[in-house]
Amino acid sequence: MVDISPFALKQFQSARQARDARFDGQFYIAVKTTGIFCRPICPANLPKEENVEYFVDKAQALQAGYRPCLRCRPDSAPSSWAWKGVETTFLRALKLIEQGELQHATLADLAERVGISDRYLRQLFQHHLGMAPKQYALYHQLMFAKQLLHSSSMSITEVAFASGFNSVRRFNDAFKQVLKLTPRQVRKDTESENDINHIDLAFKGPLDWQHMLDFYRLRAIEGLELVDEHSYQRAFKLGDSNGWFKIYPAKAGTMRVEFKLDDTRQLKALVNQLRRMFDLDADVLHIEKQLGEVAPELVKRSGIRIPGVWSTWEAGVRAILGQQVSIKAAIGQLNLLAITLQPEAISHFPTPQEVGQADLSFLRMPQSRKETLSRFAQFMMHTPDASPEQWLALKGIGPWTINYARLRGASEPNCFLDGDLVVKKMLQQFPSVNAQSVAPWGSYATFHCWSHA
Repeated sequence: MVDISPFALKQFQSARQARDARFDGQFYIAVKTTGIFCRPICPANLPKEENVEYFVDKAQALQAGYRPCLRCRPDSAPSSWAWKGVETTFLRALKLIEQGELQHATLADLAERVGISDRYLRQLFQHHLGMAPKQYALYHQLMFAKQLLHSSSMSITEVAFASGFNSVRRFNDAFKQVLKLTPRQVRKDTESENDINHIDLAFKGPLDWQHMLDFYRLRAIEGLELVDEHSYQRAFKLGDSNGWFKIYPAKAGTMRVEFKLDDTRQLKALVNQLRRMFDLDADVLHIEKQLGEVAPELVKRSGIRIPGVWSTWEAGVRAILGQQVSIKAAIGQLNLLAITLQPEAISHFPTPQEVGQADLSFLRMPQSRKETLSRFAQFMMHTPDASPEQWLALKGIGPWTINYARLRGASEPNCFLDGDLVVKKMLQQFPSVNAQSVAPWGSYATFHCWSHA
């Protein structure tokens, strides 16, 4: 188990007593007398301090033999910043495991991907978490499964496969062994009223949902995206699976996602995608505090997050079609591209293959830009994992396109668009704002500058 400093322990004790929501997701409380671990906001009666243990990760509490509370549901807590500053290699391996890497690759493959030996990878996990990588992966699968059992109408069999298990029997055995409960004991008493599954995604801090909806509404592609007064929805392709989702606020600190997915084994990937796309893991209060120290009037409205798009490919296409034209003109071309390549029904954003193999003469824009789009599609067909910086080798793609892709396609936190016309105008009003002063939150500074326009 990770050692907790006396200062942090004192903070945890105070936050537990106050049920301070600002610490939700940063640590967990295990009660020795009940064998249960909770979030700091749990409404249950406060246990005595001598009966409490503290953990900075859910997996550590499971490793110690505690089972998750059914009232406050630690599986739905927002992601913790507890590992901030911990070794980069470990963090990268942790993220890959949480994305399901060990469900289709060996530990040796994972170690090679992060550039170390599998022996050293095991040492890192033992040092930082007190457990093996595969054990952490199992705990992560089980907590995701528990979340699905609570918040979806999926059958137990569907939940088992969606959370990465190859058989229902293995799922049931692991669930009972680790969580001390059967899946049916966790299963909701009432099923969904319709055939659309849903899952709730937690976040911490403010989220200006109206700002995000307004941003998406101006840039929505007809037939692919729909933005109404309260929600955003779109169709997508994930691997070989087609799907649809609708996202909207359910209650404070929670976004509800209704979804349809051809292959439920892709659900974890969808959840990861949505958390990135809607920036649900950002520590917004921390970010806004730093930006406020740089320029007190910069943050005009709290809760602005990065409104991402589905992929860097999509962001690249949007940027190319938006070069030197208005948002309205760019969306007109995007609509034309989507409906021409999928005339019967738009089920996903056009793929590199669909664009690269098409005659783009139907687009109403300069020939040079059509050629740039075609080159970009050909490049992404052959090198789909290329970083946006590698796109610079393509004629017609410059820094603005790269930065837009990094900002909305990869949701990078430190992409300050100081070359943007609106941002340039705001820099006259906020002379202390520049790429260095707002780092590492340049992307948020960009959106806050835009909010003044």
